[in-house]
Amino acid sequence: MENSLAERDKLVVWHPYTPQKYAPDPIPVIKGEGVYLVDANGNSYIDAISSWWVNLHGHAHPYIADKIYEQAKTLEQVIFAGFTHEPAVQLAERLLRILPGNFSKVFYSDNGSTAVEVAIKMAIQYWWNMGAEYKLQDSGYGMLDGKRRNKILALKNSYHGDTFGAMSVSDRGIFTLAFQDKLFEVIFIDPTNLHDIILNFSKGVTHYMPAGQEGSSPACRTGRLTIHPDEIACFIYEPLLQGAGGMKMIEAGPLNQLLNTLQEYGIICIADEVMTGFGRTGRLFASAYLPCQPDIICLSKGLTGGYMALGVTACSKKIHDAFVSDDRLKTFFHGHSYTANPLACTAGLASLDLLQQQDCLENIERINQQHQQFLIQLQTTNHKLQTKHYRCLGTILAFEIQTEGKDDYLNNISAAITQKALAKGVFIRPLGNTVYIMPPYCITKTQLQKVYDVIIEILNEI
Repeated sequence: MENSLAERDKLVVWHPYTPQKYAPDPIPVIKGEGVYLVDANGNSYIDAISSWWVNLHGHAHPYIADKIYEQAKTLEQVIFAGFTHEPAVQLAERLLRILPGNFSKVFYSDNGSTAVEVAIKMAIQYWWNMGAEYKLQDSGYGMLDGKRRNKILALKNSYHGDTFGAMSVSDRGIFTLAFQDKLFEVIFIDPTNLHDIILNFSKGVTHYMPAGQEGSSPACRTGRLTIHPDEIACFIYEPLLQGAGGMKMIEAGPLNQLLNTLQEYGIICIADEVMTGFGRTGRLFASAYLPCQPDIICLSKGLTGGYMALGVTACSKKIHDAFVSDDRLKTFFHGHSYTANPLACTAGLASLDLLQQQDCLENIERINQQHQQFLIQLQTTNHKLQTKHYRCLGTILAFEIQTEGKDDYLNNISAAITQKALAKGVFIRPLGNTVYIMPPYCITKTQLQKVYDVIIEILNEI
């Protein structure tokens, strides 16, 4: 007897973010249609988290599928070093027109983590290129003057990806624990205490708690570290909403003040909008809520509407100009085999077509209004005793379930909620005890109400 798809999968596939012991059988999805995922038994599930936050317009959207098909018949892939093609140029043109701030160039990569890697390398090498003098040593090229900005600021509770650079600028926690001694040093600041950070900058010296206090110097052992602004190369942040860290929100006012202060000292500001981009927060980009704009912005996930893997790192003219030189050592030595893949860029263009239609923008606003009403319902019923920390930004809703365990990703209630919701025809995947909803924009009022109803049913059951 032939094994089922789920049984065959378990013999050969290792799934992400999945404990390998006692893991439930994966659900074999055979097709997607709008907000629904359909399994091999014909069961349909409302995809209330957009398949890890990537799907904007619904599954198997015919417009995007047709555009990819037409492009596949013309050009599927070409090396992007020394060549170019229409979808890559057109997508860059359109992105630069709608991105907040003054961006000049688009650098393509493969996904969110690599978009962040590119941004970090871009910022570090910016300062290298601006002040480096080299000489050839036995071990290779070395700097004559070692004085350059090379320290990085990031926010506690942040998550920027799973490659090593992205992990290094992410908060030290369960995602990075096994690799702690392999990550480069980053200075983490508390997003709930930005006023003090700004005040310290105004004095010309900053004092920060190092991540995990893992350093060996006396300053690190005491949990204090003194950093001068002219040592800092860049600051990376998730604007307004820290996603994988638990959907925690950051006040716009203090964050904007911090960005303004950092840029006064010439520090490069990198906005990680991998999750928040393309309408998730109610505006096309979360950075649009802030008067002070980043120097570099990272995009992925919704970039292609959830159809193809693609990353973008866009930078200002100032950043790019540091790489325009007769000195070939100042070249940005970074690339991917599938850089600017024509099919992925075509998907990005098609997704932008749909995103900028009036009905899509109206759907984003409608989803936000429904979310707000549901949170009021949670706070005014007996479920207030079971839930806490209600928040909503654009199409993203989140709250915590009261449990005896810690409020974190390892809280055991997550798997139970997912299984209960699937049995009722809804797919949600809480971050520990943090329940969130981030649906495709095509979800109807009735479909979204079903998601709320299922959540209420589960709260009653637990």
